[in-house]
Amino acid sequence: MRIPKGWVPDIASEIVEEIIKRDMVKIQLTEDQLKALTEELMMEELMVEDRLNDEIREMLKQFDTEIEKGHLDYRKLFDITKKKLVRERNIII
Repeated sequence: MRIPKGWVPDIASEIVEEIIKRDMVKIQLTEDQLKALTEELMMEELMVEDRLNDEIREMLKQFDTEIEKGHLDYRKLFDITKKKLVRERNIII
């Protein structure tokens, strides 16, 4: 399930607080620094799919004419290309 980017700060905060509460790791950063780093990492992961989608859109521009003529289905072509790249690159989305 994809989570809204607006939820990331709250989720990151909860993760860090739980890790600290359970004494799961010894941190060398402040709690605020660790929350910021966790938030940054989560956003980076969420953006993997966005970057992949942008790359696919760019790749499919070469087929614009065929798509406009109705010879190719953009959505189907997009989905097939995405599945192929996810599999080739071992991306988890």
